[in-house]
Amino acid sequence: MGMISIDGDKCKRDGICVRECPTAIIKLKDKESVPQLMRGGDESCLRCGHCVAVCPHGALSHRDIPLEACPPIEKDLKIGLERVVQLLRSRRSVRLFKDKPVEKEIVQQLIKIARYAPTGSNMQLVEYTVFTDRKKIRQLAGMTVDWMKYIQEKFPGEPTAVYMPMIISAWDMGFDSVLRSAPALIVASAPKENRNGMVDISIALAYLELAALPSGLGTCWAGLLQGALLSWDPLKEAIGLPTGHRHHYPMMIGYAKPKYYRLPERKPPRITFK
Repeated sequence: MGMISIDGDKCKRDGICVRECPTAIIKLKDKESVPQLMRGGDESCLRCGHCVAVCPHGALSHRDIPLEACPPIEKDLKIGLERVVQLLRSRRSVRLFKDKPVEKEIVQQLIKIARYAPTGSNMQLVEYTVFTDRKKIRQLAGMTVDWMKYIQEKFPGEPTAVYMPMIISAWDMGFDSVLRSAPALIVASAPKENRNGMVDISIALAYLELAALPSGLGTCWAGLLQGALLSWDPLKEAIGLPTGHRHHYPMMIGYAKPKYYRLPERKPPRITFK
């Protein structure tokens, strides 16, 4: 089997896959022949699956994205714009979590959903490091506080040092405002060779947190931990990201304690058409 295989009985020779291919490596000789992969096309293929997804006849299969692994889009599962808007507006940054662990099976399911997020050149290089040990998560929060104390002492004029005394004071009083006593922490990362790494990570985490909503899970982007992770070597070692992963961002996750009943408004968007 070549990279793509086409069922001649199902194929209508309509050239849809030819026009859709992002790298233009599928050709249609004439209306009597089925489309074919150009010579050397497998080296340029993005493995995006567009050719499989766009064929309305189910005639085309890809060696790495086989037709049987690509379920059809079900019309009954499509949602309208109003429901999409409510889903997006109902996402909140949750900072109060129930004292309940997040099942590893659910975390795995959310990560599997997040892998459908787009990535630059369809490289799919995002990886995940997951913490579910409360003691370990608290240790990471404490190390972030240590970083803040270091910044205050060595760089008192640093702009970010302004809000640090309040966080340090809260920690000393027993309140974790760094990771909010979250029962789980997900750190998405990508290798330094991935030029689009931070964008890939951000989109993947956005997919993940939206997918978490139906399960009653809340999320919050852990900006304080990220700030420390950028420059505090002891914290980097404690988290233990995969070797060579320069891009990273952590996210708290847990069962949300509060319930929300309204959709707060935001500032009007600034739009410039040119």
